[in-house]
Amino acid sequence: MALEIAVKAAVGAPTVLGDCPFSQRALLTLEEKKVPYNIHLIDVSNKPAWFLEVNPGGKVPVVKFDGKWVPDSDVIVGILEEKYPEPPLVTPPQFSSVGSNIFGTFVSFLKSKDSNDGTEQALLAELNALEEHLKANGPYVAGEKVSAVDLSLAPKLYHLTVALGHFKKWTIPESLTNVNNYVKLLFARESFKKTKAEEKYVIAGWEPKVNP
Repeated sequence: MALEIAVKAAVGAPTVLGDCPFSQRALLTLEEKKVPYNIHLIDVSNKPAWFLEVNPGGKVPVVKFDGKWVPDSDVIVGILEEKYPEPPLVTPPQFSSVGSNIFGTFVSFLKSKDSNDGTEQALLAELNALEEHLKANGPYVAGEKVSAVDLSLAPKLYHLTVALGHFKKWTIPESLTNVNNYVKLLFARESFKKTKAEEKYVIAGWEPKVNP
């Protein structure tokens, strides 16, 4: 039986998959585990009444498990792992926080209007740390096989490359060969191609935050 999942619709295009990296993480997990699902696109600027009834917090993604709608991508991914153990996507605990500061430092740099405020250096420090980790353990965070941490990082790295490329003409330095290879590997996965938002919708999603 197919699971029901509600995710963000694109900004200005309510019938098209939107740019929420947490929604994509949940979809990636479903795709990698080959779990059938029905998708509900939620216009987050005009949330439907049924959605707010089942999910008063109003956040996406939410998945319906055993008749109950469950929010929070961390919780959703954990339940999917329990209910659908094959293929296993558990990340070894010592690797589970690899790259966990990349998204925050990316957002700070993206919103920054002062090139000397240290936000670019902070992001580069996080990417360098990922580079060193992948050099020792790659090509994925936990080695040869994709795991939950990769599926969490993939959408965030997509936002980073699209948004920084568009708003700052900035790209991940070529010297970070393992990071660049990792990004290519993730973006080439069938699950990723099926669940990513179009670049223009990623840009539209960040526009109000970059130029408020």
